[in-house]
Amino acid sequence: MQCPECGSTSISKNGKQRGKQNYLCKNCRRQFIETYDPPSGYDDEFKRECLKLYVNGMGFRAIERVKGVHHTTVITWVKQIGELLPDAYAPDVPPTVGELDELETFVGSKKNKICLWTAVDHFRKGILGWILDDHSAETFRPLWAIVATWQCYFYVTDGWSVYPGFIPDGDQIVSKTYMTRVEGENTCLRHYLARLHRKTLYYSKSVEMLAHSIRSLLHYLKFGDVPVPE
Repeated sequence: MQCPECGSTSISKNGKQRGKQNYLCKNCRRQFIETYDPPSGYDDEFKRECLKLYVNGMGFRAIERVKGVHHTTVITWVKQIGELLPDAYAPDVPPTVGELDELETFVGSKKNKICLWTAVDHFRKGILGWILDDHSAETFRPLWAIVATWQCYFYVTDGWSVYPGFIPDGDQIVSKTYMTRVEGENTCLRHYLARLHRKTLYYSKSVEMLAHSIRSLLHYLKFGDVPVPE
């Protein structure tokens, strides 16, 4: 046996390390074991399985119990892909009728409400724009900057007081009856993400994590798959 540092064969045993014999080089004092396990890690398919469980309604600790991977590892994977994904995907065809709605959830604690604004095409599936914060006009402004480029014939809303400050007179229809698309998309978000369920122990610890989760889910709903982090 040779020392991996200096190549000396003057070696002595030096106790055990995690059940394996530890050796000491008398020449350079380097400690080592005879054989090392290959680097631990998870292959792409395992990561994909865990992330698919997440975007299909399973919480981080539940994934830990089922798959045996630490929940903080899965959190890291969600953050990694969330940082690379866009907030939403541009419509293939400019919407002629837009729908706007707000979804309430919690961040930090059940006492801290946050608003998720969503915008959709009345005639096609998929969320085309969203933003997170409070119910104020300043929060809605960046989302409206996207929606306004659609130049829809009209916009369907629930009548929240912020909308008239942005939607031109005569272009807003206040009607829950015609908001089936956006309400369906919001229900879909609640269905797939545990942190958005109405009656649950899960909730987001940070706005950043909630945003990463939404990006991951929207990608999954559009393409039927999840990206795999490096």
